[in-house]
Amino acid sequence: MSVTYILLYLLIGVLSVAFYFVRKTFNYWKDRGIPYDEPHPIYGSFRGFRKDRVMQDIHFALYKKFKGVAPFVGIFFFQRPTAFILDRQLAKNILIKDFPVFADRGVYHNERDDPLTGHLFALDGVKWKQLRQKLSPTFTSGKMKFMFPTVVKVAEQFVHVLNDLLKEGNNFDVKELSARFTTDVIGTCAFGIECNSLKDPNAEFRTMGRKAFYLTRHNGPVMALIQSHPKWARKLGMRIVHQDIHNFFMRIVHETVELRESQNIKRNDFMDLLIELKKTKSIKLDNGEELTGLTVNEVAAQAFVFFLAGFETSSTAMSYTLYELAKNQVVQDKLRKEVNEVLAKHNQEFTYECMKEMHYLDQVLFEILRLYTIVPHLMRQPTRDYVVPGHPKLVIEKGTFVMIPSSAYHHDPEVYPEPAKFDPDRFSPEKVQDRDNINWLPFGDGPRNCIGLRFGKMQARIGLALLMKNFKFSVCEETQIPIVFDVKSFVLSAKDGIHLRVEKI
Repeated sequence: MSVTYILLYLLIGVLSVAFYFVRKTFNYWKDRGIPYDEPHPIYGSFRGFRKDRVMQDIHFALYKKFKGVAPFVGIFFFQRPTAFILDRQLAKNILIKDFPVFADRGVYHNERDDPLTGHLFALDGVKWKQLRQKLSPTFTSGKMKFMFPTVVKVAEQFVHVLNDLLKEGNNFDVKELSARFTTDVIGTCAFGIECNSLKDPNAEFRTMGRKAFYLTRHNGPVMALIQSHPKWARKLGMRIVHQDIHNFFMRIVHETVELRESQNIKRNDFMDLLIELKKTKSIKLDNGEELTGLTVNEVAAQAFVFFLAGFETSSTAMSYTLYELAKNQVVQDKLRKEVNEVLAKHNQEFTYECMKEMHYLDQVLFEILRLYTIVPHLMRQPTRDYVVPGHPKLVIEKGTFVMIPSSAYHHDPEVYPEPAKFDPDRFSPEKVQDRDNINWLPFGDGPRNCIGLRFGKMQARIGLALLMKNFKFSVCEETQIPIVFDVKSFVLSAKDGIHLRVEKI
């Protein structure tokens, strides 16, 4: 038999096996008698993702199509069978009541070959649990109070820079300005480095921040395969963090740790807390588990995710807030009045306590996070088969990807009438009390909620309060109404920025 025939038979064999597994995968929900969305052979239920649709558009379509059909329906996250949770009570059970079953996220990570993916957001099982226990003390209200003056200092610099820019014109991309502000905040608090992004938009940290959300190591189909088959990808040593980004953050962290340890430098920032955890000796817990200190690579991974999550989500929320306030001058005036009254009570000194007194600011920010859900879904993965309460025939099998479409919940007219309308009164104390917490999930819920939510809200509050005190925002000729979202972004981001008119008060 010639070599040509042997290769041909091998090719046919490989294709046959591949076809069998693909068909078996795409029949997953059909074989179990569960309603499902017919999949695309590569993108599954996410046709058009990163091409002509953002993630929340896909969620809205699936939610509208299947709501009321069942507590959950089957979809395919690329080629990965996924339970799409429609019933909010089931979502609440998954996040809180039955959390021990759903402690894992099931997203791709490979700390051996791609160390920056070994962070708290991605890790599962015992590794996640131990890391969360180590890091939780660094995000207490006491620690936030300690970092508060640093954030205020950067926010005051933000005001000075914007005052200087106003000498040259009045129309600005507030999305870019907000990102430069939060980059400087996170750079200072996470790395102890003066990033100077506010003064220099091309500063290295700002450049890497942009790249981290748009620059991928692989093209769409390869990333789809990695996310669909994380165990195989991990065995193959696949990496997802782009090499430029990897090199930058590993270098910065290694240099910072070495400098601080050799010269005994203390800055009372997030990096200090991570270095202390690195020095921590093994601790025996009451349940018999053992906590060990962080490695340098683990320090780098936590600093990396803190930087990305901290600068992008907060800056995006700030820019959407300024956009809606520019369109709603009555709300803007009411918010500015509150800021000025609270600051007057505190002799114009922006203290941690006065920030907490700005209740209407919270209402505005909470409504923005509902209207523009920056991270549009929550992910979980059961560690054992899970029978849906009240539905004995509905089982989410062990290892099945679970998706909770928080952006769709946030736009359900049964919960939020006129969901596309910006209305901070939705978050008045009375209305919040009457509404189940599961209907507002920008930071998740339960034991695996966003560990940095206090910090994220703090820097956004400070930045917005000082901007309201010093400037008026309004729409201009370049303002895009409605906003067009960037399909290339992993989070809900405005394409081509958010341009507004800024005037000094």
